[in-house]
Amino acid sequence: MEHTSYLSSLARDGVGFADACENAGLAATVASCPGWSVADLVWHLTEVHQFWRTIVGERRTTLEGLERPARPADEDLLRIYRAGFTETLSVLGAADPAQANWTWSSDHTAAFVVRRMAQETGVHRWDADSAAGASAPIEAELASDGIDEFLTHMLGDVVAEAVPIDGSVHLHCTDVPGEWTVRPTVAGGLNVIREHAKGDAAIRGTASDLLLVLWRRQALTSVDVVGDGSVAARFVAHTSLD
Repeated sequence: MEHTSYLSSLARDGVGFADACENAGLAATVASCPGWSVADLVWHLTEVHQFWRTIVGERRTTLEGLERPARPADEDLLRIYRAGFTETLSVLGAADPAQANWTWSSDHTAAFVVRRMAQETGVHRWDADSAAGASAPIEAELASDGIDEFLTHMLGDVVAEAVPIDGSVHLHCTDVPGEWTVRPTVAGGLNVIREHAKGDAAIRGTASDLLLVLWRRQALTSVDVVGDGSVAARFVAHTSLD
């Protein structure tokens, strides 16, 4: 996806998120985020947007001196979210994608932040839509890119109780372009190649369904698994989502 496409997706899903949260009601539960209410979800995304617009807007290269804001009263959450989101769009839209700033990844640019915010907001819009009883899929192009982002930046964060995957996994979007093969390395890591290839397990589905399975919003049974299902299950359980 192009930089401008990320910004457009962010604008669409950030507004859709707030509308869905308002429709669901702040007291509603968010089944895809166990233990969270819609109010918790709104505050989470409010904090996330505030954090990253500060990083980019102030061109921060360190987290030193950055303080976490206090959570406001629930009745103020959506108003504060909407105002902050407008500011987030302005800050990220004005930033040079090549600008250097702190990130937790190996990519220390504003472009990484814009992509990350488009992806995070898209998944949380799905959470909010689901809480409101209207679980529309994540837009296909964004979801395919989200799979690529997940495999590039999230896969190395391994859950504490993970067991070896013991096999290769091929992921294949059925509605838009997107194919990846993940293979264990001798050193114990995982190597990702964007390719059409045969794996010990193949996981096939729409881009939205595949991304939601990776983020464990949907069960593996919501997509097609061909080959060794135990390899596929260990792969999906491998990454820490905290």
